[in-house]
Amino acid sequence: MEVQQERPWMDQYPETTDLSFEIPECNLYTFLEKTTEKYGEQIAIIYEEEKITYNQLKNQVDRLANAWKQLGIQKGERLGLMVSNQPTYVISYYAALKLGMIVVQINPQYTPRELLEIFHDSEVAYLVSEPENVEKVRYLQKSHSFKYIFVTERPIESECSSCILDLIRHAEPLQEACSITAKEDIAVIQYTGGTTGIKKGAMLTHFNLIANVIQSKALYGERMFVGEETILTATPLYHVYGMTSGMNLGIYIGATNVLVNKFEIKKVLEVIQAHRPTFFPGVPKMYHAFVHYPEIDRYDLTCFKMCSSGSAPLPVEIIKKFAELTGVSIGEGYGLSETSPTTHRNPPERLTKIGSIGIPVPKTDCRIVDDNGEDLPEKSIGELLIKGPQVMLGYWNKPEETKQALRDGWFHTGDLATMDEDGYFYIVGRKKEMIIVGGFNVYPQEVEGILYEHPDVLDAAVIGIPDKESGELVKAFIVPKAGVVINSSELQSYCYQNLTRYKVPKQFEIIDSLPRNAVGKVLKRVLLEEAKNRV
Repeated sequence: MEVQQERPWMDQYPETTDLSFEIPECNLYTFLEKTTEKYGEQIAIIYEEEKITYNQLKNQVDRLANAWKQLGIQKGERLGLMVSNQPTYVISYYAALKLGMIVVQINPQYTPRELLEIFHDSEVAYLVSEPENVEKVRYLQKSHSFKYIFVTERPIESECSSCILDLIRHAEPLQEACSITAKEDIAVIQYTGGTTGIKKGAMLTHFNLIANVIQSKALYGERMFVGEETILTATPLYHVYGMTSGMNLGIYIGATNVLVNKFEIKKVLEVIQAHRPTFFPGVPKMYHAFVHYPEIDRYDLTCFKMCSSGSAPLPVEIIKKFAELTGVSIGEGYGLSETSPTTHRNPPERLTKIGSIGIPVPKTDCRIVDDNGEDLPEKSIGELLIKGPQVMLGYWNKPEETKQALRDGWFHTGDLATMDEDGYFYIVGRKKEMIIVGGFNVYPQEVEGILYEHPDVLDAAVIGIPDKESGELVKAFIVPKAGVVINSSELQSYCYQNLTRYKVPKQFEIIDSLPRNAVGKVLKRVLLEEAKNRV
C-alpha cells in the first residue's frame, strides 16, 4: 500500500525549478542526436590534446553502430565496456545504445576471477577493451567465449581486425536508431555489491537513465546553462556516477566534457588551469587529494560554479577546506547503482547543510522505516526507502534478490538514515554495518566523523568485531597524516571527550592506507576479515 507522507523537502526547491517536467520515453541515444542538432560545432569532448565536436562525435557513433550491425549484432545482446576514460568509451556506449544493445560497464582493473563472474552472469557476447588488457581477456576465453573482442586502438605490431578505430573509419553512418520500449528495455547492467563481495547486476532501463539526467538538471536549475558548461570528468565512466553526472548529463546539456583518464592530482590541476571547467562531479578521494596537495595554493580553482560529491561520505573538514580554495560549497549527494544513481543532493540555490546528503531530486519520494516497515517520525533513525523513475528494473538473473530489494514499489537501500524538520536527509551507516555494543546501536559514520576532526588523522574507518562480553566492540583503523606518529591512548581520550562511552573505539589499528574500490569507497569487509584473522 502506498504511503502518503509529508514532503518538507519540497519547500527547498529553487523557484526557477520546473517540477512539472516530463520524462521522454525514448532511446537514450536521442540525447546525442538532439544536442548535435543544436550544438553541432560545439566541442563535446576534450581528451589530452584531442578535441571532438558534437558533429564529429555523433558521426563516429553512427559509423561504429553500423559497423557492429554489419557484424550481426542484435538488440538485447550484451556488450562489455571495459575501458578507462577516453573518447572511445563514449563512442562505444552510444553506438551500443543506438543498436539497442545492453552495455555492461566493467572496471578494467578487475581481477580475472571478478571478470569471469561478470562475464558469466551477464553472458557478455562482445567486449571492448584497451590493448593492455587484451591478453588478460584472451586468457579468460578458455572459460568464457566471446563472439568478438574489440580493441580501442591497434596495438603496436598487431594486425588486429577488430580495432574500434578501423571499424569507424571503414563504415558509413547508421541512420536509424533501434526502436525500444524505454521503461522495459535495459540500457545498462551496472554491477554492484563490491563492498559485500557478492556482485549483482542492476538493470537500468533507458527510461531510468534519461530520468536521472533530467532530474539532476532540474535540481541544478538555472545555475546550469545549456550549451555553456565545461564538465571535468575524472570519475570513471564505468562507474554509475561518472556515467550519469559526467557523460550523460554533459551530452544532454550540450556541455564540453573534459575527460581525465587517470586521476593524478598534479595532472588534473594542470587540466583545470588549461580548460577552466565549471562543474566537477567528484568523489571523496579526489577532494581529499585537492585539499592535501602541498602546492595547491599555486593553482586557481575559482573557475568552478558547482561541485558535487557522491559514492561515499565526505568528511566535513574536506568540505570546508575545499570551499576556502574555490569559493564553492561541495553539493553532497547520495545515490546507488540501483538508482541510476542520484536520489538526493544539496540544492545549489538554497540551503546547504554540511554533512547532509540533501533533499530528494525532483519526482523522487523517500521514507524512513523501522524493521517492521512502519514509517518513523522526523529525526528517527531507520532504513531509507526510495521510489522514483530512476529506480532500476531489478537485478539481472536474480529474482529473489530483486524481490527483497523492490517491495510494494519501494527500493530498500539497506542504508540507515534520518531526516530533519526541513526535509534534509543524513546517512548514518549501512544497516548491515551497524554495531551493537551491549544492546546499544553504534553508527560507524558518527564515530568516523569525530576521528576525522582530530588534527593528526588523515583517514579513518570503523567496524564492529565480535566480543563475548558485549556482543561487539568498536574498532577503528587509522591512517595518520604524513610525518605524524599517533598515540592510540591519546586518540581514545579524544574520542571519550566527544562520544558516549559505548561508542568509543576500544581498539585502534594504525595502517598506511585503507582498502578502497575504484571510486574511493572503503571496503569494510576486507578490514573485518583482517580483524577476524587476527583473533
